[in-house]
Amino acid sequence: MKIIKIFLITVLSSALLMSCEVEDGQDLNGPSTESISSDLSRGELQETVGGILADMRRQLGTQIDAQAVAGREYWRFQSSDPRWTADLLTGTLDNNTFYTTNPYAARYGTIKDINLVLEGLNNTTETFSDEEKAGIRGFVNTLKAHELLMVLNQQYLNGIRIDVSDTENLGPFLSYEDSLAAIFDLFTDAATDLSNAGDGFAFNLPSGFSIAGDPSGFLEFNNALNARVQAYRGQYESLSMLLGDSFMDMSNDADLNEGIYMTFSLNGADVANPLFFAKNSSGGNARIAHPSFINDAEAGDTRLNKAVFREAKNSAGIIAPNPLTQSNLTGAYDVFIYESNETPVAIIRNEELILLSAEANHISNPTVAVDAINFIRMKAELPPYTGGISPTELVTEILKQRRYSLYAEGGHRWIDLRRFNRLDELPLDRTGDRTFEQFPTPINENR
Repeated sequence: MKIIKIFLITVLSSALLMSCEVEDGQDLNGPSTESISSDLSRGELQETVGGILADMRRQLGTQIDAQAVAGREYWRFQSSDPRWTADLLTGTLDNNTFYTTNPYAARYGTIKDINLVLEGLNNTTETFSDEEKAGIRGFVNTLKAHELLMVLNQQYLNGIRIDVSDTENLGPFLSYEDSLAAIFDLFTDAATDLSNAGDGFAFNLPSGFSIAGDPSGFLEFNNALNARVQAYRGQYESLSMLLGDSFMDMSNDADLNEGIYMTFSLNGADVANPLFFAKNSSGGNARIAHPSFINDAEAGDTRLNKAVFREAKNSAGIIAPNPLTQSNLTGAYDVFIYESNETPVAIIRNEELILLSAEANHISNPTVAVDAINFIRMKAELPPYTGGISPTELVTEILKQRRYSLYAEGGHRWIDLRRFNRLDELPLDRTGDRTFEQFPTPINENR
């Protein structure tokens, strides 16, 4: 049986037992899948929205770790599982193990939740207004497109299934290019619905969506995510238009961290941030910054604070360096971009949008591209860019800024170098290490 079908049959009923920060983080005792799909009620809608947002966090740590290790952003040390420093650094990948199957199934699980809501909305006898229905469709299809892009980011040229609405008759695998086009279309259709959704949603959203809590704000979020798609496609005119309709802000007092976030807590059945480890963690579980992140940085770059020097008291009671070694890899810095296990994780931030603007203009309007680069450099307390302005030179600078601005957030460096055919720039730390451009299709996914 196909892996999508295996994991999607019961995922919603279990996911809705999780808490998601909706209305003071109350636990969600979810309705059945049959009840939702046959006649979605207003009360069930709120619970299913919570379930969708909860499911979006499933296997998030595994997916980001796997992509970040592939892109040599950091090493993932886990003494109980050497595959983090073996398979993912040698490129000898398993099509039937956790880093392949778990994120794949989790993302399609969320999509199953969404498809049930859409089916239930079609069958509902609830008195939702036309504007409320448009808002529901726009909301869930935006998140569906996001989850599909997450799958595609790992699968790349393998392609993915876009149509999985009927678990007994799954749609075909589409090529990478066709998958991106379909995801773009899904975002665009969702944007149309959001434009017709009136002033408010028929449900509440958690605090991480504070700037996207109504249809107009969520439309800006939709455009931001779709801008990412158009960057991947090299559709720069469309990218610029989407950024203009997003929440991108380059004003003098702009907050680079403005964005939409997944939230976590230790309350009830909720979950903690899976990307948080305390400083000076042991080899049992640690994220160790790749030495090149430190060595390749410009002097004074404040973004280096995302990697914290490991130090501890030695046997004499003196604070001393505390490097960590595993599998013939030694690092002196911990990845530390989350202050606690309740710190939110960004889905997309203003900083990325500004760098996407630089990319959108690097061919047609290099002066505008340099302005965007310099805005990011200024925020990082670096001097203005003085390099060349040919497309190739600007791409090099943009990728450098993306490397430091988006470090350890979503495996962006691996995706970025891949889409510009620069994976050969990644360092190889040991004899036998290799890079790779995609994860294998899970073994149980019959094609």
